[in-house]
Amino acid sequence: MTMDHKQQRDLARLLAALRRDGRQQSGLEAALVPPDKETAYRVARLVEEDLGWPVAGWKIAAAKAEMQRELRTDSPIYGRVFAPGVNLSPVTVEHARQCSPIPEAEYQARLGADLPPRQKPYTIEEVTEAVASLHPGIELAECRFVHDDKFPPLSAVLADGAGCGTLCHGPAIEDWRTRDIAGQEVVLLCNGVVRRRGTAAAALDHPMVPLTWLANELSRTGIGMKAGQMISTGTLTGMLRPKAGETYVADFGPYGSVTASYA
Repeated sequence: MTMDHKQQRDLARLLAALRRDGRQQSGLEAALVPPDKETAYRVARLVEEDLGWPVAGWKIAAAKAEMQRELRTDSPIYGRVFAPGVNLSPVTVEHARQCSPIPEAEYQARLGADLPPRQKPYTIEEVTEAVASLHPGIELAECRFVHDDKFPPLSAVLADGAGCGTLCHGPAIEDWRTRDIAGQEVVLLCNGVVRRRGTAAAALDHPMVPLTWLANELSRTGIGMKAGQMISTGTLTGMLRPKAGETYVADFGPYGSVTASYA
C-alpha cells in the first residue's frame, strides 16, 4: 500500500488542526494511515510546516527492545517538540486539555552546538561534546488519537510526532559527564506515593546512546538538530495514565527533581 502526496498532505492538515485545537479523534480512515515509518516521518514534517511553530526540541522513545516490543516497533522512534513546549519545573497543565496524557521521567539534554546533516555518522563522543547541559525532567506525552478499540497503527502516531507534548526540566546537572548518570535510580511519585522506579542503564544504556541515534537519524533524513533544542531521551519509568488532581515528582536523587501537576 502506498500513500500519495495529497493523502500525506490531508493527514498533516488533520493532525495540525487537532494539535492546534487541543483535541483528539477516535480512529483514522485507512487511506490516511501511513504505510511505513518513512512516510509517517514525512507527514510529521508536513505537520511542522502546516503549524508554522518553531521546533524547540525532540523526544525519543523505545530506545531498547523491551519498550520497542511494547510500542510494536523495531527501532527507536522520535518526534518534534514545538515551542512553547519546553518549560522549567514546576509545570501545571489542565488535565481536561491534555490528549491521553502520559507522564514520563526522562533525562533531557540541551544542545550547545548544531548537529547538521552530513555523510559521516556522528559518534557518541561528538554528540556528547555538542550537549551544553543535561537536566532531570518529565515529559508530558500526548496523542491526537483516543486510546479506544479504533486506535490506529504506530505509523499514525509517528506522523503525530510520536506522542510529543510538553517537556518539563529542572536545573542543569553539574559535572554530568563524570557522574554515574546511567546508574542513578530515578523514582516517579504521584501525590507523594512511589509509582515507578528506573535507571538509564536499564532503559537506555545512557542518555547519550539514544541521543546519538537521533543525531544520525536526523542527519540521514536531511533535517539535523540545532543549538538550543532540548531533547527528551526516553522514559526511565515506563508509561502511566494520570488523573486530574495528580501531581507527579520525578526524583533523580542528587541530580535534582522536577514536578508536573495535572490540574
